[in-house]
Amino acid sequence: MSGPLTLPDPLVRWRLLLGETAENCIPCPAGPASAADEALEWLYGRDPDRLARGERQQAQDRTGSPDGASVLSTPDWINTIHELFPQEVIERLERDAVERFGIDDVVTNLEVLERIEPSETLLRAVLHTKHLMNPDVLSAARRLVAEVVRRIMEKLVTEVRQAFGGSRDRRRPSRIAAAANFDFKRTVAGNLKHWDPERRKLYIKRPAFISRVKRHAERWDVILLIDQSGSMVDSVIHSAVMAACLWQLPGMRTSLIAFDTTVVDLTADVSDPVELLMKVQLGGGTNIAGAVAYAQSLVVNPQRTVVVLVSDFYEGGHDTELVRRVQALISAGATVLGLAALDSAANPSYDRETAARLVRVGAHVAAMTPGQLAAWLAEKIAQ
Repeated sequence: MSGPLTLPDPLVRWRLLLGETAENCIPCPAGPASAADEALEWLYGRDPDRLARGERQQAQDRTGSPDGASVLSTPDWINTIHELFPQEVIERLERDAVERFGIDDVVTNLEVLERIEPSETLLRAVLHTKHLMNPDVLSAARRLVAEVVRRIMEKLVTEVRQAFGGSRDRRRPSRIAAAANFDFKRTVAGNLKHWDPERRKLYIKRPAFISRVKRHAERWDVILLIDQSGSMVDSVIHSAVMAACLWQLPGMRTSLIAFDTTVVDLTADVSDPVELLMKVQLGGGTNIAGAVAYAQSLVVNPQRTVVVLVSDFYEGGHDTELVRRVQALISAGATVLGLAALDSAANPSYDRETAARLVRVGAHVAAMTPGQLAAWLAEKIAQ
């Protein structure tokens, strides 16, 4: 998915309004509008009046489904509408799914939740709909969240420990042969005499490695600011797990702040990513400047503070105020990293103009996997 849906073409608007009935006049659009059309058809194609009029035949021909229904799964549909539509539309679609069409497995089917294989896709769907669940389903959903988080954390905690196993000191060679400590430049320089010009190969007889030294004498503060907008759900999940991993490290204090139009400090739950995720409220507007202002209030020692802003940078408040506050943090000595994505794929979708303005005042902006963020933080802290 490429981000929130925009509809400049009136014909596309009519197509989404009329659905499959307009197929002969207005073909299915391309891009995000096509995904929106499929998501709407998945839901409103169940209308009994349409079924009675035989309006599903075209859909049957196109999808191959016996009743013309979309091939989307329920979790896929939930994730799609949260990525494409504004909050008020999402609420209407979810309400229609549950109340008008009785799609129980969206929020109320306990058997489905207990039978389905835990996955990040289902975790995203749970986070989007947990506010609609009854207590029994919510309890089952929490167990599912815990299992998916355990799997993510099992992998991520190893990456974080490797990254923070000690800062690399290029001035001190090491006798410990470890891939993470391999010194490419020194190895090449020390083995140039073994170059075979005929075969065009360099034979390594004595590889060089870098030593690592631990630096935990003075505490570092890492402040994670997490955008709760619906399109950022993957980043929210991985930010919660990353915060728990960082919290376990000696010499570091980790804060986690979630925001939309308001700011919620979830630091008290940072050691328990499951509890933290169950408290996140996805959707709503975005006031990034307000979140950065809160981060400023937490800074004690700017020179040993890293503020990580995980957002798509679509500022719903005052973008000039956002830039001013980021610049103030950097001028005081803090490091600011803006992440357009923090997930296993690191596929960014963000406001490039706002991101560029933040870069011009000294912020770093990137899209990273959690492991890459851990390595970046370790290198920054070791400087």
